[in-house]
Amino acid sequence: MLNFRVRDLAAMLAQLRAKGADVAEETQEMEGVGQFGWVTDPEGNRLELWQPS
Repeated sequence: MLNFRVRDLAAMLAQLRAKGADVAEETQEMEGVGQFGWVTDPEGNRLELWQPS
């Protein structure tokens, strides 16, 4: 899995959904670490997006 740091997780996930990407509905928040969301590319690889705290 690849992990990418993003400035605004909610905005990035919305932008990906608007373009038709396979974005997981759930997100996860870890106290002191940040928020995480996931998208799957057309080849089935899962990418993790991370917005640091």
